[in-house]
Amino acid sequence: MEEKKEILAEETKPSNFIHDFIDEDLAEGVYPHVQTRFPPEPNGYLHIGHAKAICIDFGIAEKYHGTCNLRLDDTNPTKEDVEYVDAIKEDIEWLGFKWDHVYFASDYFDYIYDCALKLIDKGLAYVDESRAEEIRALRGTLTEAGTESPYRNRPIAESRDLFARMTAGEFEEGAMVLRAKIDMASANLNLRDPIIYRILKAHHHRTGDKWCVYPMYDFAHPLSDAREGVTHSLCSLEFENHRPLYDWVLQAVGVEQPPRQIEFARMNVNYTLTSKRKCLKLVQDGLVSGWDDPRMATLCGMRRRGYPAAAVRAFVDKIGVSKAYSVIDYALLESCVRDDLNQNADRAMAVLRPLKVVVDNYPDGKTEEIEVEINPNRPERGKKTVTFSKHLYIEQDDFMLDPPGKYFRLCPQKEVRLKGAYYLRYASHETDENGNITVVHCTYDPESFGGETPDGRKVKGTLHWVNAEDCLTATVRLYDRLFNVENPSDEEGVSSFADNLNPESLTVLTGCKVERPLAQAKIGEPYQFMRQGYFCLDADSTDAELIFNRTVALKDSFVKKS
Repeated sequence: MEEKKEILAEETKPSNFIHDFIDEDLAEGVYPHVQTRFPPEPNGYLHIGHAKAICIDFGIAEKYHGTCNLRLDDTNPTKEDVEYVDAIKEDIEWLGFKWDHVYFASDYFDYIYDCALKLIDKGLAYVDESRAEEIRALRGTLTEAGTESPYRNRPIAESRDLFARMTAGEFEEGAMVLRAKIDMASANLNLRDPIIYRILKAHHHRTGDKWCVYPMYDFAHPLSDAREGVTHSLCSLEFENHRPLYDWVLQAVGVEQPPRQIEFARMNVNYTLTSKRKCLKLVQDGLVSGWDDPRMATLCGMRRRGYPAAAVRAFVDKIGVSKAYSVIDYALLESCVRDDLNQNADRAMAVLRPLKVVVDNYPDGKTEEIEVEINPNRPERGKKTVTFSKHLYIEQDDFMLDPPGKYFRLCPQKEVRLKGAYYLRYASHETDENGNITVVHCTYDPESFGGETPDGRKVKGTLHWVNAEDCLTATVRLYDRLFNVENPSDEEGVSSFADNLNPESLTVLTGCKVERPLAQAKIGEPYQFMRQGYFCLDADSTDAELIFNRTVALKDSFVKKS
């Protein structure tokens, strides 16, 4: 029955324009099946924007019972690294997807090179010795046609010879390039004789020093798609103007059944950077601790912060697929995280800014074991035991000598309830030499355990607490949004990034007190610290020091603070 419900839910799920195009292609017999690919360049870590592409590429393959490959676009060896390849694989698996095959653009370098020779032989490509700035100047503008290069009509044999010598390493970088011969008067600048190969004398992480020339993305990408048998090449909207070139390349080299390129709007989220280049700037200039800094919009940063993969997928699903440019409110992502953690995170008690409480009339040396639910939304998780004694810790903010009118926490005038334990009433307090309150003395009602009293009285304030005689000391990192401006990508330069950093994006609290069962916490495992938010154990933790990251607060307070 459950399986039938899941199938029905999938069938009734709203379609989108990509599904409509694919349905049309399958109905007309253009393609017998569906094959997609996710083709990131391994020059950085994936971010939240990539999550949308991953969900679309792999999700469509799942929907149509097709295949989806991971293909690493390693055509620029100066910026790529095996570290990034491994990180990309880890992020995809974390999101819950599995590729059918792993390929690299470098797997097709011989094929792509042969295609370049084919274009030369057809008179559709030529070697240009113009300097880079000359090529840019002759390209023209959006309103003015380009000017043909003086090398555009050089003999085919001459271009073939020069290209072979480029490949052999005879010329220095920048000395010449191979350009496609298309239309210098085209309204689409991408068709004005684009460069398809350049000299690059760099060691490649897979092919070593075999090549001195490397294909440009706009040439390698369509040919890699075709070589793999991709039916639908899905990409973000900035490649829409590149589609005519994509189609031209495939037609020019004679691909019989070319893939169909379909574009969708990329994901833009406020208060974040979704550019690998700009994220790298943050890392290189020490504005964050690394690619996996929990304040980063990278998938590894979100994972370290404690974002559930299911919440990220739910976020992408809520946004949907369209061609319209939009900026998504970061609060929606946090809402998806809260919804998931509220259901799945175990509950725990932790005091982040501890204040000592002595229950004067509680017997010396006595300790009680109190059973509490591990997760009220998951009764099958059962219960755990915490201890209660004469000496406790509560939050500093949960006690005031002279509170405002609607203060329902501990104060001389009001009785409060300790979560799962007893009613507590203020008796006296101690201070240090500066007048700061260091200890609060209270009395408890022994007949109020669990919040029930013989006289039926109720209190409005319920406080979380930990047993001072049986707790653990921990460090807690409170994370918030990295930027205090909605569109940090609009700001150019690292100095602007620094100027727009949220000064409260990281607060480190030491000396926090947490319940002893948290000694068994696993890295990344989610917890709801009662009244505090959702947290997870960080990888920096040791047996000697527990370190917890705040994943998200119980409710969004960023807008109010801003």
